[in-house]
Amino acid sequence: MAPRVDPVASDPTLPPKTAVVVIGGGIIGTSTAFFLARKGMPVALCEKGEIAAEQSSRNWGWCRKMGRDPREIPLIIESLRLWPEMNRLTGAETGFRQCGIVYLCKTPAELAKRTAWLEVARPYQIDSRLLSAAELQSVLPNLQGNWAGGLYTPSDGRAEPTKAAPAIAEAARRHGGAVLTRCAVRGIETKGGRISAVVTEKGAIACESAVLAGGAWSRLFLGNLGVRLPQLRVISAVMRTEKLDGGPEVSAAGEGFGFRKRLDGGYTIANWSNNRFDLTPDAFRFFMDFLPALRMQRGAVRVRIGSRFLEEWQTPRRWALDQTSPFERVRTLDPEPDEAILAEAQKNVSAAFPVFRDMRIAERWGGAIDVTPDAVPVISPVETMPGLFIATGFSGHGFGIGPGAGQLMANLVSGESPIVDPAPFRFSRFTDGSRPRPSPLV
Repeated sequence: MAPRVDPVASDPTLPPKTAVVVIGGGIIGTSTAFFLARKGMPVALCEKGEIAAEQSSRNWGWCRKMGRDPREIPLIIESLRLWPEMNRLTGAETGFRQCGIVYLCKTPAELAKRTAWLEVARPYQIDSRLLSAAELQSVLPNLQGNWAGGLYTPSDGRAEPTKAAPAIAEAARRHGGAVLTRCAVRGIETKGGRISAVVTEKGAIACESAVLAGGAWSRLFLGNLGVRLPQLRVISAVMRTEKLDGGPEVSAAGEGFGFRKRLDGGYTIANWSNNRFDLTPDAFRFFMDFLPALRMQRGAVRVRIGSRFLEEWQTPRRWALDQTSPFERVRTLDPEPDEAILAEAQKNVSAAFPVFRDMRIAERWGGAIDVTPDAVPVISPVETMPGLFIATGFSGHGFGIGPGAGQLMANLVSGESPIVDPAPFRFSRFTDGSRPRPSPLV
């Protein structure tokens, strides 16, 4: 069962031309369209299914600086400056609340890792601090179990994934942007070596620039253009409870669980330590790109081979722009959640917080996370195709960083000074000999 997302109606007609077409209606695409529209730039947002129907509504809802890859810290700081303003900027409820987040540490080794991250983050003056085992009780009353301590960031927060991207999309429309749902982009046309139009299933839109914010679909889209993006999908499993009184206000994660309180009084709960990876043909195509990450993440991902391999093997990798594209055949990725992973999360969170022993599960769902070899997103122009920009590969970190990423992409497209140095997010790092690797601190 998929989360129930606030509906966003489509504009009835396709604009014949615009300045920028944003491809993908998740948190990154809607934020990019919103900040472009606020600048007064004509923009059209095209989504193959419905706004936020995939991972942007299926994530935990955390908005955190804590534990970020050091390369992402400047951008998440900017994003968390924006989040408290998003209700006002959009004129709608995005669900953002500043609640604080705690990483619980079972062992001295875990605590040492968090301490090392804190030292790297110290120049950014983030309010993260270490908590002793005794101090944990003041932040998370009734916490049970033997914990070595934790890392706590009071200014981190939470928002509602089923509300945020829809609210941002509607705000982009109020600023003059077009919002087109069930309108898959099949590909791109060029003239004189640069972007001249995008071709959708409903017709072409002439444009000067296109931003691909396609999440887990981005690799396939770029492959049809002859552009290689090393990207794989990891399947997450999440559940929500019915209203539960007396639970923690602070969000937290520990061995085998993570949670945050929801606006409806229930909780979103997942397994901090495990996701599922379905072996697919791309796993072999990008094996060497991802080998360092696989070595670092041993035990954190459960590898499975099943029907997904055959489904992706049969998915066309090339198609003409007058043909039905894969994006029209599958409007919404809706993977089944791994029940064993969720059962572990339920067991672990109930052991740590007795209040969860009485929880009633209302929904379970799966989501497809778009990951890169270094677990850092691409927010970048494509130098070989002027006018094309990519904002993808957020590796499970995209919801919280969404507004900042959208503003950064709007800066890059419009030619303005970027809010942060975009170099860590450059697309060329996969081809310039950088040998991107995940940070050992996260």
